[in-house]
Amino acid sequence: MMTTTPFSGLRHALPILIGIALFGLGVYALYHLLRPVDAADVMAQVKGMPLPTLAGAILATAVAYTALIGYDVFALRFIGHNLPARVIALGGFLGYAFGNTIGISVVSGGAVRYRIYSAFGLNAFEVAAVSTYIAMALGTGLSLIGLVALSIYPGVVGDLLPLPATTVGVGAGGIAVAAIAAIAWISWSGRSLTFWKFDLRLPSPASLGGQLAVTLIDVAAAALTLWILMPQGTPPFFAFVAIYAIATMVGVASHVPGGVGVFETVVIGTLPASVPVGEAAAGLLLFRMIYYLLPFILGFALVSFNEARAFGGPVARWFGRGSTQMRPAVDALNEVAPSLVAMAVFGLGAYLLLVSMVPTIRGEALADGDFIAAVLLEGGTLVSAMSGAVLLILSHGLLRRVSGAFWMTIVVLVGGIVASLLNDMDYESAAVLLAGIALLFPFKAAFYRSARLTDGLFSPSWFAVTFGVALAAAAFFFFVHRAIPYSNDLWIQISHGANTPRALRAGLAASAVLLVFSVVVASRPVRRKSVDPLDPGIMDRVAQIVSQSDEPRGCLAFAGDKRFLFSDRGNAFVMYGVHGATWVTLGDPIGAKDEVADLCWSFIDQAERANCRPVFYEVGQDNMAIYVEMGLSLHKIGEEAVIDLRRFSLSGSSFKSMRAAFNKCKREGLAMEMLQPPHAPALLDELDNVSQAWLGGKSGRERGFSIGTFDASYLDRFPIAIIRRGDRVLAFANLMAPGTGKRVSIDLMRYLPDDATGLMDFLFLSLIEHFRDTGVEEFSLGVAPLSGLSERSLDRLWTRFGALIFRHGGAFYNFVGLRRYKQKFHPDWRACYIALPPGLSPTRAMSDVTLLIAGGPRGLIGK
Repeated sequence: MMTTTPFSGLRHALPILIGIALFGLGVYALYHLLRPVDAADVMAQVKGMPLPTLAGAILATAVAYTALIGYDVFALRFIGHNLPARVIALGGFLGYAFGNTIGISVVSGGAVRYRIYSAFGLNAFEVAAVSTYIAMALGTGLSLIGLVALSIYPGVVGDLLPLPATTVGVGAGGIAVAAIAAIAWISWSGRSLTFWKFDLRLPSPASLGGQLAVTLIDVAAAALTLWILMPQGTPPFFAFVAIYAIATMVGVASHVPGGVGVFETVVIGTLPASVPVGEAAAGLLLFRMIYYLLPFILGFALVSFNEARAFGGPVARWFGRGSTQMRPAVDALNEVAPSLVAMAVFGLGAYLLLVSMVPTIRGEALADGDFIAAVLLEGGTLVSAMSGAVLLILSHGLLRRVSGAFWMTIVVLVGGIVASLLNDMDYESAAVLLAGIALLFPFKAAFYRSARLTDGLFSPSWFAVTFGVALAAAAFFFFVHRAIPYSNDLWIQISHGANTPRALRAGLAASAVLLVFSVVVASRPVRRKSVDPLDPGIMDRVAQIVSQSDEPRGCLAFAGDKRFLFSDRGNAFVMYGVHGATWVTLGDPIGAKDEVADLCWSFIDQAERANCRPVFYEVGQDNMAIYVEMGLSLHKIGEEAVIDLRRFSLSGSSFKSMRAAFNKCKREGLAMEMLQPPHAPALLDELDNVSQAWLGGKSGRERGFSIGTFDASYLDRFPIAIIRRGDRVLAFANLMAPGTGKRVSIDLMRYLPDDATGLMDFLFLSLIEHFRDTGVEEFSLGVAPLSGLSERSLDRLWTRFGALIFRHGGAFYNFVGLRRYKQKFHPDWRACYIALPPGLSPTRAMSDVTLLIAGGPRGLIGK
């Protein structure tokens, strides 16, 4: 069993730690740049921005997002898919609206695209190819435009680089020309360029030209949005494009969500000294609101509107339920609702924290000695800060679809509205929170889990982002109140004009909420020492669910080596085994499809509550979106061979030799007999002799978990196919055919080694003909482990390692021979995956699974 070193955890946490460090440095640098600026002046600049200027910035943003949709068009064309224009527009806009705000567009935007595009036939890997194409196109285009602009206006980064402006211009121009020439040559020649570990293949020249036009419009319009909002003295537009491109690239490279703090620091640092920093800060703040926040709000409102239409009521009566063409896309968006709501609530929490740091201005007309007004204001500020902290916590429960978290969020938002009104009648904040409630309410059906808020582990990413918000709030406090010298008396001053003491106490209250919650989460029990025994009637519940399912794998629940977790309504279960600190399910949940997502979440919660790792082993593509949504990573581990009996025929040249061998076996007296349970003890004893002879020629003990074992009580539940020659049993196999029996899979296959020639071919062909004639639709030959894994260097280490074992691991298991044998029957190959939590390597997980199947290390080597 592989061991975990202290460095392995550090390796996975390193990107998060680097992101926190870069965010902190960005905030510090921005604070340093804004030190001479008065916060009140910045807010006055924001509120005093002329309406024509705001309208121009909004129009430029609309052009930029329209151009961004063009990336999706060319990406889909590149992989050979044509979708309706309205579907591409919806997927593209929502992908960028949500992805740009979060800052990890490939992940969040890709998740939204997967929901929409998969409803129109694209699989997960095709959507991943689209996201990768977009990321490459955006990065390459932004870099080239920045280099060209920098070659023309090299002086804009004179203070950032220790080089003469001429050298910067010539160098940027040379790199741009070389890169453009290389891209044009690769596109025109149709070749792929191998660079280090990557094979680069580009679209055709026509598509590349269209993509270039889209990139120019996109970058120019985005830069124009910011340029319009900047004050007098800002460099000319074409020079400013270089500033924008550099700032954007640095922000993306920092991995800070949205490049917050990093982007602003670069922009302000590259502006001429004559540009007022306060006015530049106001322009950057408005740019964030218009280019990032406004599209997110519009996208969230669009999803909320469609959610309201889908569930009927006044909205559906007034606007209808949408067009038939867009219905799959709208329905697919229902699954991303929890993530979007969690993001929105987290944002509202951050907003309330920042608002509590802002000095009150409306109440200055009131008498400073009005103690009642001061107490109400004090209470409103404290409640706002504490509500913001609670919303940050509740966002994690919303991400996990907890119904209690949703209704607590509504209550906290209502409390925030009351607090905003107490806070000098802050109508703007009250209106924002009220709009938040209105947009959140249509999503209430998406939160159905009855789990506790603290079920499961809070991810390091959540703590990192929450820490970032707290850091930003602290920096904002010091920026706003830096003119007030610190004194211990500040903590006890209560008056209407005591803005700094009030903000101090509000920050302390919010910090206390987060600290207490963190301590409670961190002090939970490490691991359960025991697992509750199975109740006597559990197998009856399992049998009832299996009998109503058409999934043959569900029959493996009767093997006696698994534990079970049932859904809340009891119509589905997941079967799993435990090896060390790893909980491994066998396949997808069995039972009602509408209870699968909740059951998967419950399994993760139970495993993490026991401080163990949840692993979903040999899952298919049907529930892939659920695993992705839960933050799990998918790794291919093999392929299942499935024969479509509705199309299968032994006629034709491809089956000529097998058909001849099959007929020869018949002439030699071989015959198959299908026996239904219950089976006679004498028969099972005879089959046991066959099984023992078969095991005698195999290395290692009998396996379990993923296949059945020879056990009389287990086999007595299934039909058994027997191959006889006269009265002698030569081979047998038990068949799993639950529910309607439309899907059948073979389980145990045992034969006498001395009579092995042609037996398996005869058995399989006999079963195929039998089930085809009885109306069965699909017959599974089982999984070929590690089949279908690529050996290209571009793929993940696990994929390359698995492919290496597949080709050269014959000393341990004949992977290649097994796949080659099953391929003789011309099956459809369906990919199987293992779904893992972040930070767990596939190699480590597969070692645990292997030991679980083998029954421990001795099972790998002993007979």
